[in-house]
Amino acid sequence: MLLKTLLLGAIATTAVASTAMADGHEGERARDGEVKIIYWQAPSILNPYLSGGTKDIESAALVIEPMGRYDQNGDMVPYLAAEIPTVENGGVSKDLTSITWKLKEGLLWSDGSAVTSADLVFTADYCMDPEGGCAQLEKFDGVVSVEAIDTLTTKVTFKEAKPNPYGPFMGGQSPVIQAAQFADCTGARAPGCTAENFGPIGTGPFVVTDFKPNDVIQMVANDNYRTAGKPAFASLTFKGGGSAEASGRAVMETGEYDYGWNLQLAPDVIAKMAEGGKGTPISAFGALVERLEMNLTNPSPDLPPETRSTVAEPHPFLSDQAVREALSMAINRQELVDVGYGDAGRPTCNLVPAPALYASDNTGCLTQDIAGANAMLEAAGWVKGTDGIRAKNGVRLSILYQTSTNAVRQDFQALIKDSWNQIGVETELRNLDASVFFGGDAGSPDTYQKFYADIEMYANVFDGTDPQAYLAAYRCGNEPKPSSQWQGPNINRFCDPAYDAMIDELARTGDLARRGELGKKMNDMLTKDSFVIVPLVDRGRVSAHANSLGGVILNTFDSETWNVADWYRIGN
Repeated sequence: MLLKTLLLGAIATTAVASTAMADGHEGERARDGEVKIIYWQAPSILNPYLSGGTKDIESAALVIEPMGRYDQNGDMVPYLAAEIPTVENGGVSKDLTSITWKLKEGLLWSDGSAVTSADLVFTADYCMDPEGGCAQLEKFDGVVSVEAIDTLTTKVTFKEAKPNPYGPFMGGQSPVIQAAQFADCTGARAPGCTAENFGPIGTGPFVVTDFKPNDVIQMVANDNYRTAGKPAFASLTFKGGGSAEASGRAVMETGEYDYGWNLQLAPDVIAKMAEGGKGTPISAFGALVERLEMNLTNPSPDLPPETRSTVAEPHPFLSDQAVREALSMAINRQELVDVGYGDAGRPTCNLVPAPALYASDNTGCLTQDIAGANAMLEAAGWVKGTDGIRAKNGVRLSILYQTSTNAVRQDFQALIKDSWNQIGVETELRNLDASVFFGGDAGSPDTYQKFYADIEMYANVFDGTDPQAYLAAYRCGNEPKPSSQWQGPNINRFCDPAYDAMIDELARTGDLARRGELGKKMNDMLTKDSFVIVPLVDRGRVSAHANSLGGVILNTFDSETWNVADWYRIGN
């Protein structure tokens, strides 16, 4: 059976109904003054194709848009597209080898020029350029050509049948960029185009007027936005930096800001903030997983820069699966949930915990087993020395464990370090400012992509309800490396030809049951079969908005700023 929910009609083909209209709040564009958003992880770039960081993708979503997005229910809805292509409406070929997107008529870029199919063709070429280091390359997996049929129509052709053809131009991770603006920014030149990457010309509700990387973005309403009366706000301030706690206080206690993202805080802290009466916390579960990534390559600073943390240099001890498995066994995941998230978290062993079709029955990691972890290391020849640290053939189990700076993550680090100490593993903890850690600066030694550490911890998620592109990230060759400007989604440098074969099979498989089987198997290959990814917590998304801000709908399937055009000031 084909993916009927994706292809045959269970798709909304009209734009999301405006909450503002439902509330009777309408009027002229720019009527409500300023809206202020705070992300404690500060954006470093406004081009999602050069950063996999959520804070960069979500800030960019205010300016540049895809053909379609996923709504709060995970359903596809058109944005720049006239409708979502399906087999039923002729937009997806019956043999599933192509998808044809048609732009809405009369769309303008914020500079007043027309949006055309040439922009879609350029966007695809831009990302697929082998020298460009596109952070969203998995979105174009299996694409053999993107061609303009006419000024409004673009055809994407795949090398074989693609039952889920909604990778290119779908969701906040794959927006359309203007060909004219980025014409001289292709390939290896892409990271150096500062003006373009910091101030993209877009179709979204806002236009960038000033961008201070890792600090603040100033925007004004887009006079050429396609919907009359939107956005309601004349200007937008997007403040980055600080801490999750400061962000929560700024929305719920002081009322300084209207929207605070990703309040990664203990539940009692959030509840206390809400008592301030200025704002309201909102939450929802999706597929956001806090996890450990095991570096399969050697990050030693003694190595030359062209081979450090690349597949040319295997890791001296994390290449041993027994070590990776023992590290997982030693962790008390329920304790992490209790300390960090309460009811907003659930222990998990899965990289893909939802939807149910793709969620593996993988529960082996949920019980901490210190004795078992010690026995496994002993059996593998890792013996404790006089200092209590295990070693083998002169190699000590000494780990540099890094993550972003955040109170919950530092609590996790401390708890995990204690667990690993109990199995004879020495652990150095390091935390980095999120703006740097999740940034895309190829020259920085501190990005999560460069991975100059043994283990790192973070969370990310995929657009929509189908994890195909998310799982395809771990294809051989997709790892960050010098030749890709240190961009690429395969952070741990995993490579298994059998896994790659499953990526290809999933891409051409329409039967839902078989897709579920493949997704579960791929999840298991990355987790319980290899332990290159060690999931910790299935995290609920928690943010907050001012009580005076209307139209907000928390979306765990796309950007949280997905419907900012519908936001408005209550009482105005």
